Amino acid sequence: MKITQIAVHQVDLPLSAGTYTWSDGKSIRTYDSTVVRVFTDAGLVGHGEVCPLGPSYLPAYANGVRTGLAELAPHLIGQDPRQLGVINRIMDQQLKGHPYVKSALDIACWDILGLASGISVSTLLGGRQGEAVKCYRAISRDTPERMVERVATCRAEGHHHFQIKVGGEPDLDIARIRAVAASLGAGEVLVADANTSWLPHQAARVVRAIEDIDLYLEQPCLGYGECLSIRRRTSRPFILDEIIDGPAMLLRAHADQAMDVVNIKLSKVGGLTAARQMRDMCVAMGIAMTIEDSGGSDIVTAAIAHLAHSTPEAFRFSSSDVNGYNTVSIAEGGPRQLGGYIEAPTGPGLGVVPHLDVLGKPVLTIG
Repeated sequence: MKITQIAVHQVDLPLSAGTYTWSDGKSIRTYDSTVVRVFTDAGLVGHGEVCPLGPSYLPAYANGVRTGLAELAPHLIGQDPRQLGVINRIMDQQLKGHPYVKSALDIACWDILGLASGISVSTLLGGRQGEAVKCYRAISRDTPERMVERVATCRAEGHHHFQIKVGGEPDLDIARIRAVAASLGAGEVLVADANTSWLPHQAARVVRAIEDIDLYLEQPCLGYGECLSIRRRTSRPFILDEIIDGPAMLLRAHADQAMDVVNIKLSKVGGLTAARQMRDMCVAMGIAMTIEDSGGSDIVTAAIAHLAHSTPEAFRFSSSDVNGYNTVSIAEGGPRQLGGYIEAPTGPGLGVVPHLDVLGKPVLTIG
């Protein structure tokens, strides 16, 4: 089997909440998503999706995805998409870095492998474990009162795991955390995520002020050393996200006992192949995980669900239905959260069928 053509589509995904806001007042109103369709001489077509959270979150941006694909995709024409190790080595040889560009292509090749085998991607990734996967709901940074209201709305939709966005003026962040924490019920989980935004002295003030609250603290500062210093000042469980960008950083952080939970985003590490490797390392080292991505719709949500659902339940801290944040569906069969949980599709491959009318004409075709 050989890849004969790669088509690239751009899709706007307006957010259902209108605006999503995180640290330093950064915000977006619409996801700019890129979908790839990988065609083969066997008649199988695989699909992948990547959607950065705007240009100011991670070192990734939507136009960079499509520019990178124009550079990278020609090198995959004629290759066997089922040989995932070969595909990833070619991508790494031909484009240094830029893992987010490679993510959608890698996901599409996993889709083809599943379609060719007649089995689901979750089976290929290790086998379906448990009935469903718990999802968190991100709460945009706002006034304490409006954040409490948003938590109540999400609770009514079935969610009981909340990640509140902080990372501004410390006194206001302390008020946000205290207000939301006071509103939670038994068994509900609270994560305060600063998205790298606090300076160390600000983070030190916050962790001292909230030491009596049962919550998880996520990525308080930009640098690894800064996060490690804050980790050593608090007894609260600690999550690292943005700085864990591959296996080497994961191993370093584990050796330093720098976190209790790690967030694995597919596009941040280059797709399902690298994310699976990191997932298996976390299981071996006893680290809990949130398996997710930065944004997107049904195709990337299916990929997230397959990796999360094939992860032992004891190591699943949470996951994300990224398609639950926007108003546009791009594929039939994409997982939909019910009662705060999602399930991986059971059909072959990713188990989703794209809505070609929504994808529209390709913005780029290679091959």
